[in-house]
Amino acid sequence: MREQIDSFLNYLAVERGMSSNTLDAYFNDLTGLIEFLEDSKATRNWSDVGASEISAFMDDLDERGYARSTRARKIAALKSMFRFLREEGAIEGNPTEALRSPRTGRTLPKALSIEQVDTLLTTVYEDGTPEGVRDAAMLEVLYAAGLRVSELVGLDLRDLNLETGSVRCIGKGSKERVVPLHSQAIESVSRYLDTVRPLYERQQQEQALFLNRNGRRLSRQGFWLRLKRAGRAAGIPDHITPHTLRHSFATHMLRGGASLRHVQEMLGHASIATTQIYTHLTSEHVREEYDRAFPRA
Repeated sequence: MREQIDSFLNYLAVERGMSSNTLDAYFNDLTGLIEFLEDSKATRNWSDVGASEISAFMDDLDERGYARSTRARKIAALKSMFRFLREEGAIEGNPTEALRSPRTGRTLPKALSIEQVDTLLTTVYEDGTPEGVRDAAMLEVLYAAGLRVSELVGLDLRDLNLETGSVRCIGKGSKERVVPLHSQAIESVSRYLDTVRPLYERQQQEQALFLNRNGRRLSRQGFWLRLKRAGRAAGIPDHITPHTLRHSFATHMLRGGASLRHVQEMLGHASIATTQIYTHLTSEHVREEYDRAFPRA
C-alpha cells in the first residue's frame, strides 16, 4: 500500500506541481490512514478499503481532536488518492465519494441523554456473552471517566485501582491524570476481570486491561465496531462514536453542578477554553428548563 502512496505523490509533484510542504502533509495524512488500517488488521490492499473503514478513520480523527482545517486537508488527501487509484485501475469503486469537508463555524458536540446512556449500558449488560461483559466494562469506564478511546484501549492492569475507585490514564502530550470511577463502573470492571479476562488471556505477561478474543489489546477500531453494534441494538442513532460518550460525560457533569475547572481536569484539556464549549450545551438545558418552569415564559 505504501508503494502506491509513493506513486501518487510522484504524480502530484510531476503532473500537478504541488509544493514540497503539501506533499509532506499528504504523505503524513495517507500514512496515518495506513497505520490506522494496520492497527485494525482489517485490510491489506487499497481495494479492500471500503466506506466503513473510511468512516471509522474519520471518527478516529474526531476522537483525536484535529482542527477542522486539518481534517479538511486530510479529507482532500484521501479523496485525491482514491481518485488516482481508480484512474490507475488499482480499485473499482471510490470509498471516499460520500466524504464532505467540515463546515466552517463551530458545531456543538452531540451528547446522548442520560436515558439514552442508561439504555445503551443496559442493552450491553443484558447481552450476557463474554464479549458483552467486556464491552459493558469498557463503556462504563469510558463514560464514567470521560476518556478518549485511545486512552481507554491504552489502559493497563496497573492503571486501575479498585480500592480507591480510580483509573490512571495518559492523555495528549503524555500528560497523566487520575479520574474517579463510580461504583457501577467498578462493579462492571470487577466482573470482567473475574470472569472474562482470564478466558481471553493467552500470555501471562500481557498487561493490557481490555483484551480481544486472541488475548491481545483491543484496538481502537475493534472497540469502535463494538460500540456501533451496541448502539444499533439499543436504538441509538448511527452518529454515536466513542467521543459521543466523552461529550455526554462532560455535559452531564456540568448539568449536575460540577465546576468547569473540575471537568477540565477530568477530561485532560490543556486549556479551559476547550472545555467551555460544553457551557453552550448546558446553557441550552437551562433555557429549556426555564421555559418549561417559569410561569410567564
